[in-house]
Amino acid sequence: MKKRALALAGLAGMLSLSGFLASCSTTQKSVTTPKDRIVASGKFPPAAPREFRAAWVSTVANIDWPSRQNLKAPQQQAEAIAILDRARAMNLNAIVLQVRPSADAMYASPIEPWSEYLTGAQGQAPQPWYDPLKFWVTEAHARGLELHAWFNPYRARHDGARSPVASNHITRANPSAVRRYGKFMWMDPGEESASKQTLDVVLDVVRRYDIDGVHIDDYFYPYPIEATPTVAGNMAALDGKPGMKAELDFPDTPAWERYLARGGRLDRPSWRRQNVNDLIKDMYQGIHREKSWVRFGISPFGLGRPDRRPRGIAGFSQYDKLYADAELWLQNGWLDYFTPQLYWARSQAPQAYDVLLDYWIGQNTQGRHIWPGLFTSRIGAPSKDYQPQEIIDQIASTRARPQAGGHVHFSMVALMQNRKGITDQLSTGSYATPALVPATPWLGNVKPGLPRVKAVRTAKGVDLKLAAGKANALYTVWARHGNEWKFTVVPASKVDWTVPDDARLGAPDAVFVGAVDRLGIEGDRVQVWGKL
Repeated sequence: MKKRALALAGLAGMLSLSGFLASCSTTQKSVTTPKDRIVASGKFPPAAPREFRAAWVSTVANIDWPSRQNLKAPQQQAEAIAILDRARAMNLNAIVLQVRPSADAMYASPIEPWSEYLTGAQGQAPQPWYDPLKFWVTEAHARGLELHAWFNPYRARHDGARSPVASNHITRANPSAVRRYGKFMWMDPGEESASKQTLDVVLDVVRRYDIDGVHIDDYFYPYPIEATPTVAGNMAALDGKPGMKAELDFPDTPAWERYLARGGRLDRPSWRRQNVNDLIKDMYQGIHREKSWVRFGISPFGLGRPDRRPRGIAGFSQYDKLYADAELWLQNGWLDYFTPQLYWARSQAPQAYDVLLDYWIGQNTQGRHIWPGLFTSRIGAPSKDYQPQEIIDQIASTRARPQAGGHVHFSMVALMQNRKGITDQLSTGSYATPALVPATPWLGNVKPGLPRVKAVRTAKGVDLKLAAGKANALYTVWARHGNEWKFTVVPASKVDWTVPDDARLGAPDAVFVGAVDRLGIEGDRVQVWGKL
């Protein structure tokens, strides 16, 4: 996985921020103003900028967090705070945190053991004791960030694991549901008890934690490995290499034979896909039965079915090898956001970013969110190195498509290290203005209540005393300076907030405050200062 983070680590130029924000309001016009301001001709604030801006935080093999396995709890927490502060400072609005790397838990689970990536020993809690997921959720929300819990649905033991297996790990508690595949242990999707455990784990987290989303990645049935030697196949898949000649088949014969004995009529590949489909559907329905506002997202491998691909697109087939029918999930609406891992350059013709993005948009008949995954960690990687401009151009290309409303960076380590200045360039360019997460109206569309605000003029600005209304998760704060607007997103937990005077334009002549709920639905704005 560390190799993946590193080795995995146009539109001509970047779209201007004014062009991006202009798409949010019909009242805007392009002018040359500082990029943290919006120009609108009306007296009232324009529509809020909308874009999902997130980064994956990988815990497996300590790729992103914690930096190593033997850190004490205060050190783990300090590293988490640094990540969240960086995300807030650069105007990201969500973190996708890996909480289940290998049938283990980065939180206090009644079902699976503590992950060795926390303490170096599977089953051992962090010391002093705390619940990392609760900590991440609390601190993310305090900064106005969403926290999506990321689960690996089937991997049981990573090949880099070093500590002894805990007694309540599935490989010991239910060994008949697990198969060895090369160096990995894998929960068999054909075993009902394995799928049930994954579903139970996800729903337990949804019930007990105030997360904003559930997220699963591209590991369904395992990436194929060569029969000799046994090497992981996901690297070859990402590089677009042709299929290996001698692949080791996944050893699911016991479950397959039971299926046939019960009268099953599907062929084996179709049966495998059905096993995964059943879990996806059950997960989507189960999550929303528990909490209607928790969104479900999937980040599959970026290439679609071979029989549907655009001309010129070639490479690995997740449909045939991972038994992942991603098109079906999207077209049936069994997810709220779809994050295909488009980990290739725009100029790489067989896997061209723009062509693949258009393909997935075309499959989105239910109108779900399309937020592609970007391979930001390829910046500064030992091989196939990206320049920062590749990521900036991919963001611009995504923004040029109204049906695609955001993106996710793999992974946070590249942004923390500011590789080749990518963080600085995003902060001052693409992300100069904050943005709200796009709304998800199919899960609910009731406006949140009006916030209650008191405003007082001080020597440095306008001080706001804030009190949240019903279902408020965030405040939107708009400050007008002539015909320019400055936009800020404030966590609903804040009581005090100052709208500062502008160094160039002076004091704001009007301030408006609105509220946004957990689904991104924005309520009416209240004018709290100034004149129309």
